[in-house]
Amino acid sequence: MSTSAEKQNEETVASVPGSWSRVRLSDICEIVRGVSYKKEQASEQPAKGLVPILRATNIQDSALVLDADLVYVPSAVVSDEQILRVGDIVVATSSGSKHLVGKTAQVKESWRGSFGAFCAALRPKTEINYRYLGYFFGSQEYKNYIREKALGVNINNLRRGDLEEISVPLAPFDQQKRIVAEIEKQFSRLDEAVANLKRVKANLKRYKAAVLKAAVEGRLVETEAELARREGRSYETGAQLLQRILETRRSQWKGKGKYKEPAAPDTTDLPELPEAWVWATVETICAQIVDCPHSTPRFQEIGYPCIDTTWMTAEGLVIQRARFVDQSAYQERIARLEPEPGDIVFAREGTIGTANVIPDRMKPCLGQRVMLLRTSVLFSNRLLMHTLHSEVVKAQYQAQALGSTVPHINVADVKRFAIPVPPLAEQQRIVAEIDRRGSLAHEVESQVEANLKRSERLRQSVLAGMFSPVRKPKSNSPNVGEPTSQTGEFNEAN
Repeated sequence: MSTSAEKQNEETVASVPGSWSRVRLSDICEIVRGVSYKKEQASEQPAKGLVPILRATNIQDSALVLDADLVYVPSAVVSDEQILRVGDIVVATSSGSKHLVGKTAQVKESWRGSFGAFCAALRPKTEINYRYLGYFFGSQEYKNYIREKALGVNINNLRRGDLEEISVPLAPFDQQKRIVAEIEKQFSRLDEAVANLKRVKANLKRYKAAVLKAAVEGRLVETEAELARREGRSYETGAQLLQRILETRRSQWKGKGKYKEPAAPDTTDLPELPEAWVWATVETICAQIVDCPHSTPRFQEIGYPCIDTTWMTAEGLVIQRARFVDQSAYQERIARLEPEPGDIVFAREGTIGTANVIPDRMKPCLGQRVMLLRTSVLFSNRLLMHTLHSEVVKAQYQAQALGSTVPHINVADVKRFAIPVPPLAEQQRIVAEIDRRGSLAHEVESQVEANLKRSERLRQSVLAGMFSPVRKPKSNSPNVGEPTSQTGEFNEAN
């Protein structure tokens, strides 16, 4: 029984015009294996006599990242054949992440380096235009083939035989050059648009960081002190509010042993606060702080939601990534404190510093590497979440993060984080303004993402037209990416 990819290949083979042919990749390419080396031979730093080695993660957005995430190995373990050449196509053949398997990128400039054993290099022979072949590996036909062939349980593999059998639509050599020229003309327009969209994304990221910075520095909304002066009234300062929080803590103390006053924050390197604001520690403004259980939960497809760093992002919980445990695991993990809507989950390891408010109608337990912060009723939980994402807090935990492989911070360090405390009414205005501006930024981000997806569809349309030369146009007026004849040449009207 043939697979869907094989059926698609059979249909495509039948559609190739007389001047074209279908060839096996192994007939037009040499397949070069990656470099094998021992762990003790590898270095994270360049040095004389060492060769830089690419890994699967260096293949990003169909391009090679040549200046980051490299390892360096002795030149003795790298053969001359394994040194990359202009035109080579690096392909990820094995990875624990299935989405990386089959990813490709072409070497477009001279670079004295090689690639690891979890990759392979496809070296085009002289009878094919190497850029033509490079563009084929960005086509949907190739992606569909890879989707069918990626195998493995723990590590997903693309075997050498799978590469050798890839069927490539081969145009006459002169036509290959014309096809490449047309693709690059169309792609240059798309690349310019995509670059503009990415600049907008980067600006939005900076804008949101600037909003948080202004919020924690008292510059986002009119301060309560300014309002009170203008309106000729009194108000409760942040210091007075903090005293109320401390009085409430004392009167409601239910912890073990004698009540102990939380330590004052270290403000040595902290900026000056606006009038009527005061510094306090996370421990001071929280009614309860609980670390997660240290046992590893056993996850299942349905059951009780268990929040861990897997589905925590700075933008909120990604429900599609939710993980679940059974009832017994749930009961065990909420024994110390059952999370409630409005509580803050804070990642102290892995995606360190991410904070999310538990949404309404959710009754989760906690997974590993997170802790639970329940604010006093006199301090806004959403303001604490935003403050934890701000640079003023990042500067504190980045200096304290421990561990070389997985950065983490201790619970005691989180409790000592210094947090600015505005008057209560001002807290509410700050949160409302952050949410308003965040909503506007999110709307623009959604438009940018939609246009980036559209650009990728247009890119695939161009490649589909080039490598499926007898596909019929959907209308009488061919669009960009739709050939006007069986030669694979494009109408330029659009």
